[in-house]
Amino acid sequence: MAAGSLTLGAAPAADRHDPVPPQGAESATLDEYSPLEAYQQVQGPWKISPYTGLMAKQGPVLAVKFDNARRARPHHNLDKADLVYVEKVEGGMSRLMGMYSSRIPKSLGPVRSARESDVELLKQFGRPALAYSGVRSALHKYLKNSPIYVRSHGSLPRAYFRAPGRSAPHNLFVNPAKILKSAPGAWKPTDIGFRFGPAPKGGTPMAQRTVRYASASHTFRWSPAKKRWYVSFDGAPARLSDGRQMSARTIVIQKVQMPPSKYRDVNGAVTPYIKTVGKGWATVLRDGKAYKTWWQRPNAKSGTSFIQKGGKPMPFAQGQVWIVYEDA
Repeated sequence: MAAGSLTLGAAPAADRHDPVPPQGAESATLDEYSPLEAYQQVQGPWKISPYTGLMAKQGPVLAVKFDNARRARPHHNLDKADLVYVEKVEGGMSRLMGMYSSRIPKSLGPVRSARESDVELLKQFGRPALAYSGVRSALHKYLKNSPIYVRSHGSLPRAYFRAPGRSAPHNLFVNPAKILKSAPGAWKPTDIGFRFGPAPKGGTPMAQRTVRYASASHTFRWSPAKKRWYVSFDGAPARLSDGRQMSARTIVIQKVQMPPSKYRDVNGAVTPYIKTVGKGWATVLRDGKAYKTWWQRPNAKSGTSFIQKGGKPMPFAQGQVWIVYEDA
């Protein structure tokens, strides 16, 4: 626990992010494929989430790999994630990974494949479950030998379904309740290094920030009226399946090394390895300002700390946090 007013979070009623029933026809169709019991997932007592700083049920941790190609959009129930990671993949495209614990929706997607560096990233969550479409054959043993409960489409087909109205391979969706039922030992949330509290002094006023890969861009625009950062992908609003634009109160742009790995995709393109262990610079966007911080993660089992100038922890605003990896 950080000193002073910093905590793992306190939950003001104004930003609890209560679930919103799907409003669009597409959302209703997707949810017909999953049983109501998905919302009745057995969870622990209400506590302050170490992922969002909000009061939440402490459910088992589930990571889901999301497709982020143009034809994969809009995303379904990504707004229910506690954390969203933006990762660079082959050809300078991007994939997303949502971390779920506080809320377990009926269905999520579209789902795509995992990468080698996901194991390093996920070790700080202990033993989470991981839902993904599949991996190259060379990676099967590596993932299977990791501490993660890996649950791919191929290994647990009954947990996945193809959504109508979308073309393959961008139509694979997952039932989170079935994934978690197959992984009863999945860990509950633990401290991963984040701290939540009031905005610190200083910071540079910022209305918009973009992170670019070779074939993808991710823009975060501050709304003074809504007090949130609204997300755009490749110059277009990042929509959910009910039509709303995704947004968050805290965006972390973390500079990391992403050298080529030894793996390639089916087209022969080299997969980047995202080094999330180490240290470097980061920019934290909150309350319409950018704060230059220092991040450090000593080893794969430790969390990631974000530190202000002077050595104090950098507090995040309560709510969903996006972590966007940028080339150092």
